Amino acid sequence: MAAILTELRSSRELLINLTLREVRGKYKRTALGQGWSLLNPLAQLMVFGLVFGVVIKIQIPPGDPSGLKLFALWLVPGLLPWTYLSNAMTGGMSALLANANLIKKVFFPRSTLVLSTVFAWNVSFAFELLVLLVVLTIFGSHALLFLPVLVVFVVLLTAFALGVAFALAVANVYFRDTQHFVGILLQVWFYATPIVYPYSLVQAHGSGLIETLYRLNPMERFVTAFRNILYDGRFPSAGDSLFLLVASALTLVVGYWVFQRYEGRLAEEL
Repeated sequence: MAAILTELRSSRELLINLTLREVRGKYKRTALGQGWSLLNPLAQLMVFGLVFGVVIKIQIPPGDPSGLKLFALWLVPGLLPWTYLSNAMTGGMSALLANANLIKKVFFPRSTLVLSTVFAWNVSFAFELLVLLVVLTIFGSHALLFLPVLVVFVVLLTAFALGVAFALAVANVYFRDTQHFVGILLQVWFYATPIVYPYSLVQAHGSGLIETLYRLNPMERFVTAFRNILYDGRFPSAGDSLFLLVASALTLVVGYWVFQRYEGRLAEEL
């Protein structure tokens, strides 16, 4: 962890410039610009809301203690963290290949490419969360009071996403099948996480082993934590918070170690 922080400090100017490049280039020459970061999750919300909220009519629990009971407001706090993780993973995984010419010509900390890509998605994520907070406030939620707690869990999710992205970035250089495998993994992981259905369905129809496996999924805990903060209007449980702190730190350290372990031959492999 100390090595990660040291590298961040030593290359902060380069990291800032690369992050700004990613943010500006993401929606360059588009009519809506950053507005696309809202339209994409909005389209997903409409599809999932129609299928699971209207057709299948999944019963969701009321917010405790907020009292909210609206499928869209229940779905979005779980959908946004997942969308961020998915974008950060796929973007970070491709960061080295997309900048192959730069890596082969100039020496600089290669980790800044992955960091800048993930941080650029943080900008979109923050924008989406801000809009969601405004909507929740209009519907009578007090989620704004938990803004400092929300920031803490965004940092934990960022650390988790960075760890995964670091490992996938080098894996994608050495094994180009990685991107195809990750595409399948994300589909399975999405439906293995209670995002479009409540965890109570797992408890009602699953065995003790299934419940244990669900609870070992870090994204299940992240989705629960974000729903606690935004939909319920309360603090996440101490157990979930501790689990996510350990899981995020461990994932970041292991992912960065893997990245450093194979960073030396990146130019040759590319």
